[in-house]
Amino acid sequence: MTAPVDPLSPVRAELLRAARVSAGTVRDRARAEAEEALRSARGSAEAVLARARDLGTADGATAAARERVEAVQDAWTAELAARAEVYAALRAAVLAGVRRKFAEDASLRSRCEEAARRVLGPQARVTPVPEGGVRAEVPGRRIDLSADALAERALNGLGVRAETLWEPT
Repeated sequence: MTAPVDPLSPVRAELLRAARVSAGTVRDRARAEAEEALRSARGSAEAVLARARDLGTADGATAAARERVEAVQDAWTAELAARAEVYAALRAAVLAGVRRKFAEDASLRSRCEEAARRVLGPQARVTPVPEGGVRAEVPGRRIDLSADALAERALNGLGVRAETLWEPT
């Protein structure tokens, strides 16, 4: 016996073939779209990463510049403090030296008295200063030739030459 022939078999076969072709086309299009979406996503990710790198570099440069400014300011503060310390030590040494000279040489006080009378006149009232030297005055004028005042004048006389104190030797 022969098997009955299905009259719809050729139609089914054609529908199946058309469905397979259509599915292959859809699959190929989906694969192409997925590859394009992946390429686009990678490109976007690279752009975002490059932008983040640029921003990080800029932030780092800003932070480094800020740290450099702070370091320069800290160094300047330390240098000024060292200069003040050196100047204070010099001032103390000069003051002590002038006072010591007055203590060792009694003629210095009489020479200061003479100098005060030359400047203010013989009527000047001259007062000795315990640390050495004298102060003198006449109405409207006075002069300080004390050890401390003479030491201060000597230091002030250094002027800009005092800058050589902090220069390397």
